[in-house]
Amino acid sequence: MTPDRLDGRAEPVGSGRSAPRTPGKDATNSPGSHNVTPRVNEAATATSAARQHAFAHYVEPEIDVLLRVARTLTRSWADAEDLVQDTLIRAYRGLDSFDGAHPRAWLLTILRNTNINSHRRQRPELLSADDALERHNPAFGATSMPGPEQAVTDRELSDELQRAVTALGPKFSTVLLLVDVDDLSYTEAADVLGIAVGTVTSRLSRARKRLRRDLGASTHSRRRT
Repeated sequence: MTPDRLDGRAEPVGSGRSAPRTPGKDATNSPGSHNVTPRVNEAATATSAARQHAFAHYVEPEIDVLLRVARTLTRSWADAEDLVQDTLIRAYRGLDSFDGAHPRAWLLTILRNTNINSHRRQRPELLSADDALERHNPAFGATSMPGPEQAVTDRELSDELQRAVTALGPKFSTVLLLVDVDDLSYTEAADVLGIAVGTVTSRLSRARKRLRRDLGASTHSRRRT
């Protein structure tokens, strides 16, 4: 059995129920009923407009950062774009509850959780830092393709440095890339990785020392030959 129609008219004969009508007057003219649909539409339009404005103000300026961080986490531009797309969808849906404070930290937390959930749904692939990178269209809202700041993981960088970064292992190389390449603060990197700021500081210090040592040893070796 279905409810009466919003316009107040009775359902067709045989529907099993009927609605009372004022003789000579359509029920849609009754007080409070003829404005229901317009008011609902106006409210929905206002909500959509407010959400789009918030998205443009809080989210769009951070999309390039999200792409860089996603690339560091996934080691693949294709996977990075997929991760950012999912992040943006979740962010758009959650804008109504966002208080407007620290949008980058909010978005990076969404990115981290989305990345974790994606790994739970499918078996992660092992990727090396010096894998060939494919160029793809940027995620919607991104202003450009990956720029020079991503060169540390791209083919423009020397094979020597790529090998040195890879040799650090994911635990140290990811922190190094997030801070020194993606330009995140220690706190932001900690939020992305779900670890303490002190852990970020420690790993970053060790990664930098190892990188300088390995690159210095490689340079010294070349000079001797």
